[in-house]
Amino acid sequence: MRRALLPVRPHRVAPSSPAQVRRLVVLRPNAIGDFVFALPALHALRASWPQAHITLLGRAWHHALLSGRPGPIDEVVVLPDIPGVGAPEDSSSDPKEVDRFVASMQQARFDLAIQLYGGGRYTNPFVRRLGAALTVGMQADDAEPLDRNLPYERWRNERLRLLEVVGLAGATARELNPRLVVTARDHAVLAGVAPLPHQPIAVLQPGATDERRRWPVERFAAVGRALAQAGAFIVINGSEAEQPLTAELASRLSGSPHVDLGGRLPLSGLVALLQRARLLVSNDTGPLHLASALGCPSVGIYWAMNVITAAPLVQGRQRAVLSMGLMCPVCGAENVRQRCPHQVSFVTDVTVDEVLAAALAEWHAGPGGHTAPAAQPLPEPARS
Repeated sequence: MRRALLPVRPHRVAPSSPAQVRRLVVLRPNAIGDFVFALPALHALRASWPQAHITLLGRAWHHALLSGRPGPIDEVVVLPDIPGVGAPEDSSSDPKEVDRFVASMQQARFDLAIQLYGGGRYTNPFVRRLGAALTVGMQADDAEPLDRNLPYERWRNERLRLLEVVGLAGATARELNPRLVVTARDHAVLAGVAPLPHQPIAVLQPGATDERRRWPVERFAAVGRALAQAGAFIVINGSEAEQPLTAELASRLSGSPHVDLGGRLPLSGLVALLQRARLLVSNDTGPLHLASALGCPSVGIYWAMNVITAAPLVQGRQRAVLSMGLMCPVCGAENVRQRCPHQVSFVTDVTVDEVLAAALAEWHAGPGGHTAPAAQPLPEPARS
């Protein structure tokens, strides 16, 4: 029998005015792309409650990347392993460790707790345990409610969804495409891993955690060779698990100036790399979305349904090339309302010519580009 979460939270009076919100906690313990999706909402919280202390409940990588970095977050607290709350639903946890963690969070006496992590089946009971005076978040059909709830539906733009959630708490959007601050430490990490030449850099990202979002590696190689002929030094990026993929791409780029950083580059170094790069060509995965927060022009290869959830709110120089195939190439099953078990690419109908045309257009536009500048903060609302 699954151990029930403690049902009772300390009784506190919900804040009745913005000035009463002194401590905020946000639950968002997922991957880098998902963090970028949350940036507009996090900046809205900071702009709406500039005096508040904002705590992010996240993962170890959040702490490593965000600690000491200017931005909307004051503090990152790393969650213990909790099934369905940052850890797989079928994973194990230490109930006593979880209870100790919850007790420490209750001592913070949060005025507001915001759930930005899925439909709430596992997360809403956890957020209620934190003891905040007011709880806000998303609610799927199988989830218990918080004090204020946004109905959770699958195919929605994630950035807009999260802005709606914080809007339920009273926050107002100030920036649609906020930037992540790059530090001298980021550039030092990059230089320590791989000193790069002074020529313009194009980054290729051939991996993705979901194989359905992986464009064939030989097509990345064709794009890489063309960019090298246009004067680019090619940097291949990928996680440690993706090293076989990045190594294959490197072998196909033999004769073109390149370096394979698969498994070698910490996230801090990737931040510096993308700020410096003239172009990123990528599957729909974390670095693609990180590029939009760093002002790096990009060409993203998307399965059509994912562009609904992942598209940036300000296009700028972020180009999307779409696969419109909805049926599994193996069994023919429609994968919008369900997901078949086959781990195959759903983006193979995207051609090299499509991606290369977009990539060369951005490459030849140069560092300044030819499109509109990054979005500016919205004007302050009129006050009566």
